[in-house]
Amino acid sequence: METIKATVMNVIQGLTAKKEEGVQQADVWILLKKALAKKELRHIKFNYFKKGVLGIRVDSSVWLYSLNLKKERLLVLLNNNPGIQVKSIRFNIGEIR
Repeated sequence: METIKATVMNVIQGLTAKKEEGVQQADVWILLKKALAKKELRHIKFNYFKKGVLGIRVDSSVWLYSLNLKKERLLVLLNNNPGIQVKSIRFNIGEIR
């Protein structure tokens, strides 16, 4: 069951999604969900997409390292979709809930 705090944060994030160069943040997040395994998705949270930089929060240094190894593959996968221009991906350790 989702906590009230998490629900409010999800609603606020959904309402404040801004367009970045014709692409919504949600579109980038959907593509990222398709590119990663369910196990990996449990350890990350979309943080921001600003000026072509995708920020992703991870819950531990182990997952930070693991996802950094996949960074180039993720960039290629994201940029192969029309209308999406991701210059880089930045992973930061933080709370994902």
